[in-house]
Amino acid sequence: MNPSMTYEEFLKNVGNIILTEHGNCPVTPVVQMLQGKWKLQIIYELCIRSPMRFGELKKMLKPITNTMLANALKELEADGLVHRKQYNEIPPRVEYALTEKGTDLLPVFYAISQWGMKYIP
Repeated sequence: MNPSMTYEEFLKNVGNIILTEHGNCPVTPVVQMLQGKWKLQIIYELCIRSPMRFGELKKMLKPITNTMLANALKELEADGLVHRKQYNEIPPRVEYALTEKGTDLLPVFYAISQWGMKYIP
């Protein structure tokens, strides 16, 4: 699929382009990357205020546990959506921020929110 394709071109050709050469829908990897109870909420918090420290995120995402937050952040970092910056200070300080790849998801989230406002009371 051509990344510069317009939405109108996509709609016109959806039957020819929705499958990859392996027969997979190109949306599936994105959904898998964002699945989980906390990932979208973490991205949301990092959109509002970035960078954020682990404790700040935890406070905003009650009742998330340390393990769940750490695992979600590791997965988001591995997928290139979140950047982890560690400072060599005492006590140690670590900050999390969205990467350019993570920020590029914001128009997608906007479109989803528009759909939600239209169809979900």
